Amino acid sequence: MATGTETKYAMNGDLSVAYRTFGDGPHDFLFIGNWFTNVEVLPEVPHVAEWIDGAATMGRVIVFDQLGSGASDPITLDTPPSLEQWTDSARVVLDDVKSEGAVLIALDGAFSTAAIFAATYPARTAGLISMGGYARARKADDYPIGMPNDEAQSVIDLIAGLWGNGEVQHVLNPDFRWNEDLRVIWARAERLAASPSVVRRMLQLTMDLDVRHVLPLIRVPTLILQHVDNPFLRDAGKYLAEHIPGAKYVGLPGRNFYPVGQDSIEEIREFLTGERSAPNDERVLATVLFTDIVDSTKRASELGDRDWRHLLDAHDAVVRAQLSRFRGREVKTVGDGFLATFDGPQRAIRCALAIRDAVQPLDINVRAGLHTGECELRGDDIGGIAVHIGARVSALAGSGEVLVSSTVRDLVVGSGLSFEDRGTRELKGVPGMWNLYAVAA
Repeated sequence: MATGTETKYAMNGDLSVAYRTFGDGPHDFLFIGNWFTNVEVLPEVPHVAEWIDGAATMGRVIVFDQLGSGASDPITLDTPPSLEQWTDSARVVLDDVKSEGAVLIALDGAFSTAAIFAATYPARTAGLISMGGYARARKADDYPIGMPNDEAQSVIDLIAGLWGNGEVQHVLNPDFRWNEDLRVIWARAERLAASPSVVRRMLQLTMDLDVRHVLPLIRVPTLILQHVDNPFLRDAGKYLAEHIPGAKYVGLPGRNFYPVGQDSIEEIREFLTGERSAPNDERVLATVLFTDIVDSTKRASELGDRDWRHLLDAHDAVVRAQLSRFRGREVKTVGDGFLATFDGPQRAIRCALAIRDAVQPLDINVRAGLHTGECELRGDDIGGIAVHIGARVSALAGSGEVLVSSTVRDLVVGSGLSFEDRGTRELKGVPGMWNLYAVAA
C-alpha cells in the first residue's frame, strides 16, 4: 500500500477540508470523491487502496473529503454546502499542497465539481478523468438517459436505507471480490464518512445537479471511464464524451459503479503518455455581473453635475468594497454601473444582493443581471456571448432586482438561495428564448 501523509487541513473560508497525499512523481492527481468519503479509512479499503497504489506509481495522489463528509467540517441538514463551495474545496487543497496544476479524477456525482473546476481554472487543470461520472442524474425531456423521478427516489431510499452496513457497496459494485471481511471494512468506511440522514439529504441535493451546459466549455484533455453494464449510469459516460470537445470514452467490461480496477489504471497511464497542448486559459468559465443605477439620468438632472459626481464616487466605492468582499474582479465601469466577473455564481449573486442593499443609504437603487458562461479574456477586458447575455439580462431587471439566467440558477442548487420565475424572454441579439429568475431576498 502507498504510504500516505497524515491528514492535514486546508481552509475553505472558515471551514476545514481534510486531505492526504500518497506517492510522488511527475504528475499531481486530485481525486475528487463523492460526498461520502473519509480520508482516514477509505484509502485502506481493498480495491480503493489498490487503485491508489497504481495511481501513485505515476505521481502524487491527493485525496480529500468534501465539506459535510469524513474528516472535513460537518454540515447541518438545513444548510448543506453548494456546488460552488465544493469547487472551492478542490482549489484550496491544491493551494495547500502547493500544486500549480493537477489531473482531476472525479468519482460519479463529483464530476459536477470537476467540470466546473476544469472550465473555470483551465490553467490549473492538466487533465480531467471521469470515473463513472455523469452531468445529470434525473431524466429530462432533453436528457432521456437519466433516471425517472420515481427511480431516482428509489435509489436514494436504497442507498440511505442500507448505509452503514456495507451492503450498499455490494449493490453498486457487484463485481468486487465480495466476502464478509470486505463488507465489514466497507461498513466501517461508510459509518465514518456520513450518517444515513446526511446521505439521504446529500443524495436529494446532488440528484438535482445539472452541468450539461458546462461540458462544451471544458477544453482540457478528458478521459471518460465507465463500466458498460452498470445499470445506474446507462449511457451517461458516452453523453459526456459526445459533449466535451476532444474527450475520449472508454467502456470497461463489468457492472461496477466505481471503475477502480487495474484496467482503469492502465487507461489513465495511456492517457498521460500522449502529447497534448497546453490548455488555453484565455477562455474560461465565469459568472458575469452587470449593475447600474436606476433612473440615473433623472437623478443627475435633479442633483446637478457636482453633486451627481460625488454620489457616483460614493456608489463606486461601495460597489468596489463589495466586489473585494466576495472575490469579484472589476472589469470596468459601464456608464453608471459596473461589469465584474466571479469564479462562482453563488458569490456573484450574494455580491449583487450586498451591492443593492449597501447603496440604499445613498438614496439610490441599482439593478443587476447575471449569467454564467464562457468568457474570452482580452487583457483586462472580457468578451464573448456570455457577456452579451449578462448585459441583456441586466437590462430586463427591475429596480432593486437581481435577475439571473437559468444557467446561474441551476449552478447554485443547495446554496439556500431562492428564486421567483420571471418567465421566458427573448434577449436582443442572442439566439433562442431564455428563462429568467429574480433572486428572492
